[in-house]
Amino acid sequence: MEKDKSLKPIRVITVDDHEILRGGIKFVLLAFDDIELVGEARNADEAVHLCEQLQPDVVLMDLMMVGMNGAEATRAIRKKYPQIQVLILTSFLANDLVQQAMQAGAIGYLLKGISIDELADAIRAAAIGRSMLAAEVIQALLQQPSKPSSQPVLSKRQEEVLALLALGLSNEAIAKRMKLSPSTIRHHVSQVLNKLGVTNRTEAATTAM
Repeated sequence: MEKDKSLKPIRVITVDDHEILRGGIKFVLLAFDDIELVGEARNADEAVHLCEQLQPDVVLMDLMMVGMNGAEATRAIRKKYPQIQVLILTSFLANDLVQQAMQAGAIGYLLKGISIDELADAIRAAAIGRSMLAAEVIQALLQQPSKPSSQPVLSKRQEEVLALLALGLSNEAIAKRMKLSPSTIRHHVSQVLNKLGVTNRTEAATTAM
């Protein structure tokens, strides 16, 4: 489908201490007319400075860097520039890292093995304020045991709601992250509670963890 030339491209900066990875992302993003790479940062301090200078729409943030880590940088950027969305793009998948990043205000958490199209879709989602969590990230947050047959079957959307609920987000905050109405989120939360056999959000979060 031909893109509307009148639409402004999504302005992106990358933050990664590996030059070859920054170069790879830069090359990949050239394939998309609606996404423009406007800056590159080697560390968190440079990232905060570039956000002030360039006012991007989305920041692609690595987590493990020398000095301030990605979660700390995310918190700093979101505090100073709440209109800028931060999308974590990392090789590391661990429950505590995911929680730190999301609690710092990241809009999504992706792994570096994702496809080019998935990365572009995640950037587009982040630009309109919609949360994007890789399937592996949802699993890490929920820490499901290896016997899925004994677990209640949640839909992918319900898993994402539960993952965000486990981070302590309110229904309104979850609705904002997922770009859904609060009433829809309340319905999903109700379904999750029923499927988990719990009576409140705290029990659901405990079960998830």
